[in-house]
Amino acid sequence: MATEKSAAIIGAGLGGLSTAIHLANAGYSVDVFEKNSSPGGKAGCLASSGFRFDTGPSLLTMPLVLEAIFSSSGENISDYLHIEPLNIICRYFYKDKTVINAYKDPEEFGREINTKTHESPASLFEYLNYCKRIYDLTADLFLFSSFGNISGMFNRKAFKTMMNIRKIDPFRTMNNSIESFFSDNRIVQLFNRYATYNGSNPYKAPATLNIIPHVEYNIGGFIVKEGMYAVPKALETLALKKGVSFHYNSNIRHIVVENSKIEGLFTGDKKLHYSNIISNVDVNYTYKYLLNSNVPGTNRMEPSSSAFIFYWGVEGSYPQLEVHNILFSNDYRTEFNNIFDAKVIPEDPTVYLYISSKFNPSDAPEDHENWFVMINIPNTNGKKIEYNVDKIRSGIIKKIKDYTAINITNKIIFEKYVTPLDIEHDTNSYCGSIYGMSSNSRSAAFLRHRNKSKIAGLYFAGGSVHPGGGVPLVLLSGKLAAESIIRGET
Repeated sequence: MATEKSAAIIGAGLGGLSTAIHLANAGYSVDVFEKNSSPGGKAGCLASSGFRFDTGPSLLTMPLVLEAIFSSSGENISDYLHIEPLNIICRYFYKDKTVINAYKDPEEFGREINTKTHESPASLFEYLNYCKRIYDLTADLFLFSSFGNISGMFNRKAFKTMMNIRKIDPFRTMNNSIESFFSDNRIVQLFNRYATYNGSNPYKAPATLNIIPHVEYNIGGFIVKEGMYAVPKALETLALKKGVSFHYNSNIRHIVVENSKIEGLFTGDKKLHYSNIISNVDVNYTYKYLLNSNVPGTNRMEPSSSAFIFYWGVEGSYPQLEVHNILFSNDYRTEFNNIFDAKVIPEDPTVYLYISSKFNPSDAPEDHENWFVMINIPNTNGKKIEYNVDKIRSGIIKKIKDYTAINITNKIIFEKYVTPLDIEHDTNSYCGSIYGMSSNSRSAAFLRHRNKSKIAGLYFAGGSVHPGGGVPLVLLSGKLAAESIIRGET
């Protein structure tokens, strides 16, 4: 029989690891079941031919969320990870040969955009202050609380948010709000890009998502010196220290529910009894395949975008590139129409290029770099799709040459690529979507599945549920799920 303080976590992604640690700290017996041979989920690692790649997140924001997991466990994060701020958060390349460095210091960033585009620094400061106001009004209610929990909805801060609903700007799109601050299309495009942080379309997503630039510029963008994969490894080490048991290469076949209450789960043909189960798997996958049910309330919500990713080991060193780089499409609206409406791969996609060997030389052999290269493309929409890899590859290589004058045609000595079908298979992500549901409507951003389900004893953590995708939010989802269990929320 399961004890009241037993919990099984399905998936060792960042959300599951966060849940495990918080529950272990509260005296729970915790078992984590992971289908793969190592932790991380989408925040994984690829190592081959002398190159090491982070396979998912590449930038750490809101590091206090991560630090709090260690401090609440009586540990010092500096004993596990070395976190440093980036001076240049991202380098942006445009078709007209403009190159803009997004500096961490708003004053320096303001001078940069004034020099490169003649947009005034005052416009930047006004915009970032606007983003901060949204964060200040929404963070406690929508990020740090179990949204939908009655006790969390009726307090002074929640009342203040509701009384200032227009200040969180849910009635305009991101693009409309950004255009009210900037007249230069290059800067509008730069900030519209932040809709992609949760796989959404800036021409449809509510302006409330302008909370994201606040996190990156007013709080800061950071790197983990050992690489982002060091984060799940550090959390695994901490969880083991707290007595959490990990079961790798373990596929969960079914979650057992009797009389609308969790009874346990099947791993293989073996039934294990637990009083609490936390799914760190995509909420759609959990309901469809582990519960043989439909997802309550989300069946009409649009899945987020997916991605096509190349991992390239490249001969040479390229100082004209930063750690994080964006090569923008020339027509952003068409690109998003392709992804979300026409559901085709854009002919002119924006290219994201991340090179961790620039701060961690051990990630590549000497005089080589490890390039993580990604374009946003439609999710699979439940279909088996044949991707023209050669066309995608040659298009990206040509764009890199056109925008940066770097020709890597004969410089790629290692290559692996990942399609939306691979993402769907490897991480059980619904339709290969990276962030669960998109935020392509006024309400979608606020209607993610709760961390507590209507089935007694079943909880959720991860990017497909509240509060959303991205490293800090996924970590918070694990904390919120654990808190719901600890306080016996039903």
